[in-house]
Amino acid sequence: MAETLEIRDLHASVEDKEILKGVTLTIRQGEIHALMGPNGSGKSTLAYALTGHPKYTITQGEVIYKNKNILELPADERSKMGLFLAFQYPVSVPGVSVANFLRTAINARRKSEGNGNGKPISIPEFRKLLRDKMKALNVDEAFAGRYLNDGFSGGEKKRVEILQMAILEPQMAILDETDSGLDIDALRSVSDGVNKLAGPNMGILLITHYQRLLDYIKPQYVHVLLSGRIVESAGPELALELEQKGYDFIRVKHGETPTGKD
Repeated sequence: MAETLEIRDLHASVEDKEILKGVTLTIRQGEIHALMGPNGSGKSTLAYALTGHPKYTITQGEVIYKNKNILELPADERSKMGLFLAFQYPVSVPGVSVANFLRTAINARRKSEGNGNGKPISIPEFRKLLRDKMKALNVDEAFAGRYLNDGFSGGEKKRVEILQMAILEPQMAILDETDSGLDIDALRSVSDGVNKLAGPNMGILLITHYQRLLDYIKPQYVHVLLSGRIVESAGPELALELEQKGYDFIRVKHGETPTGKD
């Protein structure tokens, strides 16, 4: 049975400032949802609130996944349940190679799920898995020996995030502004990786500011987040309308003052 991530009336604050003001959204495995909105609308806050960043305080609501309110669980438990976050700005970890990082991540997942009786993946098995995934995603095998994101370009960092997603095979993936800081070639490469991984076993929440990413990754549903609430939901045509008109027509429609900056 397909898993569902159900966000119910979610409110979240940062340093006593309310950012999310009642987000309700349901994502099922096999679906791609794009979440769009102007800067400051709460898109990244939603990503971090769902995955358990301690900076964000949940003041109201539930997030039901696998029959549990995951807001009651620490971040690592949410990850072990199959929830994945690709960061807008992946951090560098000097001294830890990409291969060692990925092997540690997959061993933590295997332990929690009981795969292989919870035993660590063998080095030969891991090497084959890593080579197969890198080949499928057109990632240079030399990446495996480099320190995680240390000296990486923006595109390289995002490709390693997608490689991590391929290794862990999450059931729900949140991609926070994956297109941020990418030139057109890097955008195409990263989008191609996401499209290869998308399918019936993975639900995707694709957070973006611009429609251009959706030229490459095709969502079934598009939502607009404005001032901490989802105010519009439709098909891909909504993203095209936003590209043509900007966000001011949404602001006016929902009683806010247009800015003329989008």
